[in-house]
Amino acid sequence: MSKALESPEDVVLALSRVGDLLADEGQTVAIAIIGGAALLLSGLVKRATQDVDVLALRDPGPRGELRRPPDPLPEPLLKAVRTVQRDQHLVPDWLNAEAGRQWITGIPEGLFARLTWMQFGGLQVGIASRTDLIALKIYAATGATGAGDKHYQDLLALKPDRDELAAAAGWARTQGSGPEFSRELKAILDHAKRDLDQGGR
Repeated sequence: MSKALESPEDVVLALSRVGDLLADEGQTVAIAIIGGAALLLSGLVKRATQDVDVLALRDPGPRGELRRPPDPLPEPLLKAVRTVQRDQHLVPDWLNAEAGRQWITGIPEGLFARLTWMQFGGLQVGIASRTDLIALKIYAATGATGAGDKHYQDLLALKPDRDELAAAAGWARTQGSGPEFSRELKAILDHAKRDLDQGGR
């Protein structure tokens, strides 16, 4: 049976093993991540996650800018990921580039400058900041099925204040259009303000 990544320690163990395998092959890879694994590694949220969401790869060259969609992921990284999946009984594609689709509509300005970096052998991992995770979670929660949605629950766990919600919503508005999207975004903001106010009492 496949296992989820239940804790920060689980994420660190899996990424450390990937980094060790890369180092054994003389390879280095740098990735930027968002989603549940980023929340766990940042200590911002405590919940299980099925995967590590890769948003970008580091460009080759001396500047090493993170600005390139990660699909496809480098074969040395995929090979290491498959080995760790097998050895630790994780879900297939437990580290994947699906989040790279965010590049189609855009990412929060300055996200890469706000990354916090961790080193795991031959693997460097840039973790999205709380500011950017709030923005991404508001957008992900838009159109959610209800208060139990994981993205909405993550948003509440991040405990944004009114100014942070407003700034994040400003970016989220650049990701969609039309009256339905606007209504859904407004509903998320209204619910979040209410729930966060109640939680602070």
